[in-house]
Amino acid sequence: MINKLKLLLNFIMNMGMKYVAFRSFYTIITKLGLLKIIFPKKPKFKYFLSLEEWKRLNIPFFFESAESLKNRKQFNLSQNELEILKKKVEKIKSGFFTYFNSIEFNIGVDYDWLTNPDNEYKYDINKHWSEIEDFSINKGDIKYVWEKSRFTFLYDLIRYDYYSGDSQAKFVFDQIESFIDTNPLNQGPNYKCSQEISLRILNWTFALFYYKNTVYLTNKTFLKIINSIYWQLDHVYKNIYFSRYAVRNNHAITETAVLYLSGLLYPFFKEEEWHTKAKKWFINEINYQIYPDGSYLQFSHNYHRVVIQILTWVIKLSKINNVHLNNIKYDRLIKSIHFLFDHQIEENGWLPNYGNNDGSLFFPLNSNHYRDFRPQLYAFASLFNIKLYDNYFEDVFWLDIHYPKQQIVLKRNTILFYKNGGFYGFRDKDSMTTIRCGTYKDRPSQADALNLDIWFKGENILFDPGTYKYNTEKKYIEFFFGTKGHNSLTINDENQMLKGNRFIWFFWTKTLDAKIDENQENFIFEGSISGFNHISKDIIHKRKVIKYKNKPIWIVEDWVSGKNIKYIKTHWNVKEEMSNFIFFNTFDIKGESLKPQKVIGWYSELYGIKQEFEQLIFKSENNYLKTVIEVRE
Repeated sequence: MINKLKLLLNFIMNMGMKYVAFRSFYTIITKLGLLKIIFPKKPKFKYFLSLEEWKRLNIPFFFESAESLKNRKQFNLSQNELEILKKKVEKIKSGFFTYFNSIEFNIGVDYDWLTNPDNEYKYDINKHWSEIEDFSINKGDIKYVWEKSRFTFLYDLIRYDYYSGDSQAKFVFDQIESFIDTNPLNQGPNYKCSQEISLRILNWTFALFYYKNTVYLTNKTFLKIINSIYWQLDHVYKNIYFSRYAVRNNHAITETAVLYLSGLLYPFFKEEEWHTKAKKWFINEINYQIYPDGSYLQFSHNYHRVVIQILTWVIKLSKINNVHLNNIKYDRLIKSIHFLFDHQIEENGWLPNYGNNDGSLFFPLNSNHYRDFRPQLYAFASLFNIKLYDNYFEDVFWLDIHYPKQQIVLKRNTILFYKNGGFYGFRDKDSMTTIRCGTYKDRPSQADALNLDIWFKGENILFDPGTYKYNTEKKYIEFFFGTKGHNSLTINDENQMLKGNRFIWFFWTKTLDAKIDENQENFIFEGSISGFNHISKDIIHKRKVIKYKNKPIWIVEDWVSGKNIKYIKTHWNVKEEMSNFIFFNTFDIKGESLKPQKVIGWYSELYGIKQEFEQLIFKSENNYLKTVIEVRE
């Protein structure tokens, strides 16, 4: 049994004293009720300017108004796409909302913005946001309350307006006013997370510019929205150190970005320090969170896309406002394009379902599938004069991103080698193989070292299970985030790291060696990690992956060494519909063939949804397993 002092010391070593000191301080001021003073309920209404005065400012944005888009090079939807979009808008107006791009709920036309549609729990709006629990068994996953309050659904309405010539302006402003009236400032669940507040501000801003000239944007409505935006920005600014010190991931990037952009989009607030300080903070976060090889600190492809979207807003809006981001490490941003492009499946634009994937797609400006990264990557790459695809995607139309005729045409690498993030792999004619093998200097989300992910002819035949939910039953948390849920190896049925509460892991795995080689016939990966320190300090897991070039055959060899090892197991995630043509032959150290144990596992391609599958497990009481994986068509 590991004593609490040892766990505490490991936690401090992993997270650092700055994190520990801030979390301790924040807990104290929360319990003392000081946050209620810093963030008062019902702050004084602020008047800045009238609607007509705002219009005359002509603040630079992606577009001046809906009418101005007629002068832009047109992007046309097919009739089928327009019909699909029309049905989405009809459903939204009838109270049917799609959450996390995955699951539809009938929340009604008079939704109260407070009820979790997944379990019908209703939050108390009279409570100060600091009193709201965001992780509670009986309340469920608070993301279900936050999802509509992000207002990403506005983009479906705006896009349909543009392509159909119809107007949803009244519905849009009714929804915004409903939120403001139902959610008094700094009260209830929708002020708990500053990132959610930041996204709401950006999405309202998009709607304000688009519907600038509609009769439904009255002066009274404008003043109400602007007052709310001001105080929400004030909230983000006063709570920014929580995301920068305690969270430090895409939350910090989003929040510093909206504060920086407030100086460009809302100069009449005259809060210069929001803009100037946030500019420095944002650049610092980007330079820290995006690693030198272009991989991302959260080890999540979807969160990496989140950052790409925020960067697209910041870089484009800075450019049209003649503001320079001089100290940002642009070489890392360009390498990020390479990284995501290298991990992308050509057939559909998807990436492996790797890392936390909570359905986040902040600015859905196209009709593509949620898992398709091409629209966002296309827009971001175009800012750097980089061409990725022959297709043209809708996002660049809305964001007014132009690209010169002479472009840098990017080609995908055959060998994937991203040492800083610990991402390795190789491509050939019909397949992409990726392996995780990294040392964590930032907080890990899942215990998945040496996880193997395989795509063949556009199908993810050996897959990461996804995320499902952040707040759910223990068995699902253990599977989706633990080693058992990944195509890797467990020792004594234990994770590679020791699971703590919520998002905490103890005894982070470390990479001892990782390399890729190739010859005329094969690709070869070899990597080893130090892990399972809660079992014994000296345990090493080594994995070798050989892929025959242009043949769907993989050979995986696993060795372990160290004390207190009773048995080892390899875990393989294969969907039922693919099991008839994917074959596993596993051998122990004596060369004897092993029969698989089949257990129930789950995979979640989209947040909030899970499906069962039969996971294959091979067990050995020795220190070696060899697995031959073959696709027979």
